[in-house]
Formats: sequence, structure tokens, C-alpha cells
Amino acid sequence: MSEPSAPETAATQPGPGITVAAVARRLGVAPATLRTWDRRYGLGPSSHTAGSHRRYTPHDLARLDLMRRLVNTGVPPGEAARAALSADVEPSSVLDQGTTAFLPPVAGQPEVDLEPLLDELDALDTLPAGGGAVIALPTGTPAVRGLARAATALDSAACVDIVRETLDRRGVIWTWDNLLGPVLVGVGKRWENTGRGVEVEHLLSESIIAALSGVVARLRQPVNLRPVLLACSGEEMHSLPLFAVAAALSERRIGARVLGARVPSEALVSAIRRTGPAAVLVWSYAGSTGDPAQLAGLPALRPAPAVLAAGPGWARPLPPGVTHVSDLVDAVARIGHAVDA
Repeated sequence: MSEPSAPETAATQPGPGITVAAVARRLGVAPATLRTWDRRYGLGPSSHTAGSHRRYTPHDLARLDLMRRLVNTGVPPGEAARAALSADVEPSSVLDQGTTAFLPPVAGQPEVDLEPLLDELDALDTLPAGGGAVIALPTGTPAVRGLARAATALDSAACVDIVRETLDRRGVIWTWDNLLGPVLVGVGKRWENTGRGVEVEHLLSESIIAALSGVVARLRQPVNLRPVLLACSGEEMHSLPLFAVAAALSERRIGARVLGARVPSEALVSAIRRTGPAAVLVWSYAGSTGDPAQLAGLPALRPAPAVLAAGPGWARPLPPGVTHVSDLVDAVARIGHAVDA
């Protein structure tokens, strides 16, 4: 008596195939993007029945998923398409019992029409500094381009993955200076030049904060008994650098508490009195948020904490006992010295 055969899956069963709409939902892209990939790169549906529309097979879906992931990690679209077409893909890695392609969109993951962006992505491979709607990326490294593409496509999962992978390999300071800084500057310049892309900047910032917070969360036993306080000035909204400082300190086993954006002077005074910190860093990016008077009224404790004014927004002169720090390396070094003192 022969052994029973394994049940057929969607990858082996004959069937009607997968519709464009179902594939678009599974990949989180718009149907127009799939038509563009078909027309431009030959990544189209391979199943066809007489008298019906062409349908995607599980193998087609696996190739499209590989194409999307390669583009989001920095591979030029044409090269990504060639790799996807030549790859020996496994449909089981994309489909789960043949049903996931027909699920509705994942909550919080809108379908993204990438078709208007494909020309921009191709342009990133030829333009040294970008212009117009193209994000200016003077360094042009694959990681920088990949993060910019993922952010432009509003693919937060890919953004977090790229940042986390770089943090694990290179550390916080290298990642901040060589990956995050160039992309953030490029996104900001695009907004200044075109008035477009504020949603890209917001999504990118939230993705970076998620990745940096993961570094902070790994610290279980900090070496400092007295905490480090990190806060924005009273009207400063851009708190992202605080998370970079906290993550870089965590790599050195120094624990920090991020108070966040727009911390009023009285709230910062209260936090200092309650915690007795070893160091206090206050961040200001814009000149309108860097009034040194906010730092003059901080309480005098014994032992006195190191008070650092970080960022380009602070006016001069600073109050006595306050030190200005201009970059992440300087901030981490001075906080480390204060903790050891």
C-alpha cells in the first residue's frame, strides 16, 4: 500500500491564479506599480487561461516580493528586476497555505503607488546630488540610497530593518553620522525645495526612533548610579537627536532618561531635583527655541550635574557652568566623563 501523498498547496495546485488586486494587497503596493514592473522589467503574471485575464502564480508573487525587498535595501530597480527574474524563488516563503495573498491590507500598512517614484529611484543611480523631487544624496552609498527609497515608499518596516541592521554592524555613532544624517538632510532639503515630503520625514523619524529605542531597551544594568536626563528646550519639537544620544550612551552601558520634546523649564527643574542626575543635556535645533535663559535657572545640586546645551539653536553667551556640544561624539564623551567623575 503506497504512502498517502502530501496535501497540495497553492504552489502546486492548478487554479485560477492570483489577481492583481490580491498581489498588490500582499505586497503593500498599488496595482499601478505592478503594471509598471510588468511593462518596464518583465515581472508580470505568467498564468493565462483562454478568455480570462492573466493571473499571477505563487512563483510570480515570490519574484515580486524579492524585487520589492531589493529595491528597498538599495539595489537599483533594473538590477533588482534582473536578480528577481533569475532567482530560484520558493513560493512557500511568500504564501502561507495559499491564503495570505488574499488577505486584506495589514492595518497601518497602506497600499503605496510606487509608479511615480520609479523614475526618481532610477535617477538616484545617476544623479550625484539630486534635485527637484529627487532626494539629494551626495554620499550615494547603497545603505543611504536604500533607506531613502524605503522612506520615500513609506515602507516603515523596511526603514526599521535597514537602520537596525546598520546599528548592529556599525554602532550608533557611525550609523548616525554616515546613514541617518545624510538621509535626514536629503529629505529636509527636498521639503525645502519642493514643499513635498513632510510625510516621508515623519515616517523616517518614527522608524529611526523605533530602531534606536531597541538599542536602549537592551541595556539592563547601567554603570551609572545617578541618571542622565535628556530633554528638548521649552519650544523645541525635534526630539530625534535625544534618542540617538540615549542609544549611543546605552552602548557604553550608561543609562539615560529621555524627557522628550518641549520640556518647560519648570518641568526640567522638577526632574533635576527629583533625580539628582550626573548630567543634563538640553537640545535646541532652531534659533527660536535656544534662549539661554532656560538654562540659567536650573537648580544647583551637590554634587553638581554637568549641564550641556546641545544643537545649533542656542544663542551665546551661555550661562556659567553650561557647556555647548556640537555633535554626538562630543555629547557622549562629556556625559561619559560626568558619569565617571
